[in-house]
Amino acid sequence: MNISTRQRDIIDILRRDSFASIDKLAEHFDVTPQTVRRDVNMLSDANLVRRRHGGVEYAGEPGMNLSYESRQVTNIAAKHAISLHVANLIPDGASILIGIGSTLELIALNLVEHRHLTVVTNNLNAAMALGNNTSNRIVIPGGTLRLPDRDVISPDAEAMFNNYKVDYGLFGVGGIEPDGTLTDFDHREVSLRQAIAANCRNSILVADQSKFGRPAPAKGGHITAPDLIVVDGVPGGSFAPLFNRQDVRARLQIAKSENSK
Repeated sequence: MNISTRQRDIIDILRRDSFASIDKLAEHFDVTPQTVRRDVNMLSDANLVRRRHGGVEYAGEPGMNLSYESRQVTNIAAKHAISLHVANLIPDGASILIGIGSTLELIALNLVEHRHLTVVTNNLNAAMALGNNTSNRIVIPGGTLRLPDRDVISPDAEAMFNNYKVDYGLFGVGGIEPDGTLTDFDHREVSLRQAIAANCRNSILVADQSKFGRPAPAKGGHITAPDLIVVDGVPGGSFAPLFNRQDVRARLQIAKSENSK
């Protein structure tokens, strides 16, 4: 494939930022969105980028997740909106299981002013954030810390979750298929997510729109399993039938960013 200078620059932007909207790319290159879409379609056909609802992301290595640093800045406004929305659902004094991922770290940061929380988590970023409030009780597992993510995905972490029954279970997901199947990049991540969901009274799945249609090899669970699904918007296209289902709509809450209010 012969790549134009603009297409090569698109790849460089996505390699740096992980994700970009079509409109932002069009503005950057001073071309129409239709021109950018043609470039993206060519790059996607060559498996150099992946089309996502609302934009495009760097493809990276097949079947591999983006680095944690990249995920921390991908769709950041949407993740901030989701994290604030979820934090506002949690009362003082609640007991919570918190899973791994950059959105869960942001939820923890938004929970710092809450008091007397009991938090059980394998996410060291979340634990450190919530540990800044000395009224909280933080429980973490033993085992090897996965870097640079700063989480523990060992059997000890799953056993820890299975030893509790809490008010809220908060977890993310690697990807969501059009049929509602939930996927992750490691089977251990699936097991831990399912352990969180099984050991709480109110399970909450968080997912920004970059997760819809994102391929990840390990599957487990369905979008209708959580009690609540918090997203930053409803995807269309191949996801329209799924989000028209009553059992999905009944669980859905949409977090609005400041820019969309």
